[in-house]
Amino acid sequence: MPKKSKTKSVKRQRSDGEQPTPKQSRVEQSNTPAPLCFHSPVSLFESLIHPMGTEQFFMEYWEKKPLHLKRSDSNIASYYQSLFQLSDLQSLCSQGLDYYKDINVVRCINGKKKVLNKDGRVKGSVLNKYLVQNKATIQFHQPQRFKVFILQLEGQKHWRLYSPTVPLAAEYSVESEERIGSPTHDIILEAGDVLYFPRGTIHHARTPAGVDHSTHLTLSTYQRMSWGDMLLDIFPGLLFDRSRTEVNLREGMPRGHLLGNSEGLDTSRRLVTGLRSLANEIETGLLEVRSTHMKRDFIMNRLPPYSQQHLLTPCERIPSLEDMVCLRFKDHMVITMEASQQRTDEVTELAVFVLHSLKNQREHHMMGGSDEKDEHDISRGLKFPLSHLQALRQLQKAEQLAVAQLQLPTQEAKLSLVLALWSESLLDVL
Repeated sequence: MPKKSKTKSVKRQRSDGEQPTPKQSRVEQSNTPAPLCFHSPVSLFESLIHPMGTEQFFMEYWEKKPLHLKRSDSNIASYYQSLFQLSDLQSLCSQGLDYYKDINVVRCINGKKKVLNKDGRVKGSVLNKYLVQNKATIQFHQPQRFKVFILQLEGQKHWRLYSPTVPLAAEYSVESEERIGSPTHDIILEAGDVLYFPRGTIHHARTPAGVDHSTHLTLSTYQRMSWGDMLLDIFPGLLFDRSRTEVNLREGMPRGHLLGNSEGLDTSRRLVTGLRSLANEIETGLLEVRSTHMKRDFIMNRLPPYSQQHLLTPCERIPSLEDMVCLRFKDHMVITMEASQQRTDEVTELAVFVLHSLKNQREHHMMGGSDEKDEHDISRGLKFPLSHLQALRQLQKAEQLAVAQLQLPTQEAKLSLVLALWSESLLDVL
C-alpha cells in the first residue's frame, strides 16, 4: 500500500511484477558528476546533487516538488555500486546483527505489510532464503554505522509518487489507494541515480520484473526541524523568563478552571494578551529567543566528523595570548544558553554550553542504548559563565581571531577559554 515514510533504511527487494514504462521526464545530466566529497557536510551535499547547484535545488525543489537526477555515466554507477552491495550485508551478519533493531524482513501481501522477522541474531543464509524464495524486502536500519553510502546502489527500482494528502506531513501514515488518485511521477531509478521528494509525498516502490535484486538507501532528513518544532522548543524558556518579571503571569488561574467551571471568564482574551506581550518583546529585542532542546538533540544525534582520527585530537601547539586561533568543526558545534543547575532548590542561573559531536560513536548512531545521554549531560562539550557568550560568538563568526581580541575582562579569562576549547579539539592555533 502506498505510504508516507520517515525511515532511514536500505531496502533490497525481489521482483514480483511487470516492469512499467516511465511516464515523467527526468532531469538529464550532460556532464560527469564529481565524486562524493566528504570534506564537510556542505561539500557532500553539493557533490550529491551535482550538477545542479544548491541555490537552484532549494529554490525550486526543496519542500516543493520531486526531483530525479539521472546518472547515465557507467563509471558513476559503478562507483555507487562499490559503496555497498548485497554481499556486504551478508558479510555484516557475522558482526552480530539483530532482527528488529538492525534488520526488518517484510512482504507486501494484499496491500498490507507483513513482518517476517525471527527472534535473535540474523543469519546470512536465512536472509538469502527470504530474498530468493519469499521475494521479501530486507530493510537494514541506520547503515551509516558500518558504511558510508547513499542513493540507488544496485539494480533498478520503480517508484510511483503521489500528491500528499497532508503537505510536509510530520507523522508516518498509510493511505488507501482510493484516496491518493493517480501518480504524479512514474520513475525507474537506476544505479547512481538520486531521487528527492518532499516530506509527506506518498510513494510506492517495487523492483521491476527481470531485475534480480535492488539495493537503495532512503535518506530521511530535516525531521522535527519546522517552525512549529522551534516554537515548541523556545516557548517554555520565553515564558519562564517573562514570568520572572511579569506578575500577571504568576497569578493563579480562576478556581475550577481545569474542571471546566470557567463560564463567563474571558480566558482566550487573557491568553492572547499575554502572547501579544511576548511577541512585542521578542520583536523589540527585550526577550532573547533561545533554542535549547533542538540544538542538543541535533548534536546528540549527529555523526562525528568524517575525518582522520588524528584530527579529532588537540593540535600540537598549545594556545597562548599572542596567538591567532580559529574554531575547528564549526558544522559539528552549537552554542546554547540555558539553566546551569538541575536541583529545583537552587537559584536558577544561566550558563553557556558549547556542545559538539566529535565524541559521538558511529557504531551507536541513532540506535539508542549506550550512546543515549541525559539532556543535561555535558560529556559532549563545555560549560562557561554567561560572561563568555560574546567571546564565543566572536570565535564562531570569525575565520581567525587574535586571543588578545576576545571580549573578556581579563587575560586569564581569555587564556582559560581558548585552552578549554583546545582541549576538546575545537580550536586550531594558526
